[in-house]
Amino acid sequence: MIKIHHLEHSRSQRILWLLEELGLDYEIVHYKRHPETMLAPDELRAIHPLGKSPILEEDGIIVAETGAIIEYIIETHSEGRLKPPKGTPEARAWTYWMHYAEGSAMPPLLMKLVFQRLPENANALMRPLVKSVASRAESGFVDPRLKEHIDYWEASLSETGWFAGKEFSAADIIMSFPLEAAVSRAGAGDRANIADFLGRIHARPAYLTALEKGGPYAYA
Repeated sequence: MIKIHHLEHSRSQRILWLLEELGLDYEIVHYKRHPETMLAPDELRAIHPLGKSPILEEDGIIVAETGAIIEYIIETHSEGRLKPPKGTPEARAWTYWMHYAEGSAMPPLLMKLVFQRLPENANALMRPLVKSVASRAESGFVDPRLKEHIDYWEASLSETGWFAGKEFSAADIIMSFPLEAAVSRAGAGDRANIADFLGRIHARPAYLTALEKGGPYAYA
């Protein structure tokens, strides 16, 4: 049976959602974040050297990284579901979004989070200076990059409402986290196509079941 090492409030929620969409049996091993650092616990390093979630285990196979796990599940268990037919424009788009979600979309969102939290981690004497530097970095570099991505998502969704063709697919699952994070951190919720996309995925029974099983998830 598939076993998912799942961290609360994390990108691994998408793996549970994918498994629910496919109707597969799986086991969840739950992990909580450190209350002060918000990092994953060291116990995950016993499964994978980097100690990050999600991690999939099945029959002695260990797979890490969200995109790689999704591709593994699709290749071994989906029976052709949630991926467009090979060789089609939709399949090429599917592969693009699978890599884009973590490779291009997440870095500016992570930078946004880091700069937002820098002042609160500085001592009282340095806090005003740190806040000023972080604010300039956000407004001068991070926010313009995020706007480029948000504009791109909004335009991409305007075509069919999904990221890889006319049908819902695993590309939409992997792209959900950047969009949810951008609504939380960068005001993307005022974009009509993004808001509509998130409303539709949040209403999916498999998404709701995965939330129940996965536990706390700040972006739901």
